[in-house]
Amino acid sequence: MNARTEPVEAGPDVPARPPLVRELLLVAGLFLVYKLGRQLVAGHTPEAFRNAHRVWDWERALRLPDEGTVQSLLLHGDAVVHTANTYYAVVHFPATAALLVWLYLRRPGHYVWARRVLAAVTGAALVVHLLFPLAPPRMLGATGLIDTARVFGPSVYGPPHTDQVSNQFAAMPSLHFGWALMLAVALIVATRSRWRWLWLLHPLVTLLVIVGTANHYWLDVVVAAALLGVALAVVRPRRRPRYAVVRRGPEHRRRVTERRRPELVGAGR
Repeated sequence: MNARTEPVEAGPDVPARPPLVRELLLVAGLFLVYKLGRQLVAGHTPEAFRNAHRVWDWERALRLPDEGTVQSLLLHGDAVVHTANTYYAVVHFPATAALLVWLYLRRPGHYVWARRVLAAVTGAALVVHLLFPLAPPRMLGATGLIDTARVFGPSVYGPPHTDQVSNQFAAMPSLHFGWALMLAVALIVATRSRWRWLWLLHPLVTLLVIVGTANHYWLDVVVAAALLGVALAVVRPRRRPRYAVVRRGPEHRRRVTERRRPELVGAGR
């Protein structure tokens, strides 16, 4: 008796891409909710600063590293800190958008999963922003940190009381880090190159940038990673086709022999 492996269920190996117009609307809606949702917590300045002092005290109680250690590394040269500010300003949205476009074109099965995870993390983050407004460390004098973007440029934020574009009191969790980590996870899952683990450098660099530029606390990163972990546990990627062992008995061998018999007879003439 012989056996061979066959797919349990028929169907194409590559899933069909979702309708493009629908996906453009969904992704655009995700980014719009991200931008507009942050405005819901604007104006909570006193509470945001009280929470900032709490977070700073919690980090010291937990003996987390001082954010100033990372910032001191960036301040060794103007070029280094300027590069870090630029990375913070220009990589976040384009990198995430590029991930979704690439997955849509090359890995449509993983695209839907990644988009759902990003939507779940973003939605959960906006709830935390609403319930726990938080001033970033660059605004808190007790940290001893400077606003590197304002001093060295480029800066994406204006004065908090006049900034109508973004809510600067939404430090926790850090979606800069959450989205960067999801980018690495998605590319590691969706590709098979032995070099794919190098994508983890993106969230690592993002971590050093957001902390060193005094835009986020360590705890902002911890909460973002926790939310992503929950989203990944709930939203699973598309499963690969399962394969089953199909066994062939004597009847199958007899039919194969009968089909081949005319060929064998012809070969002997």
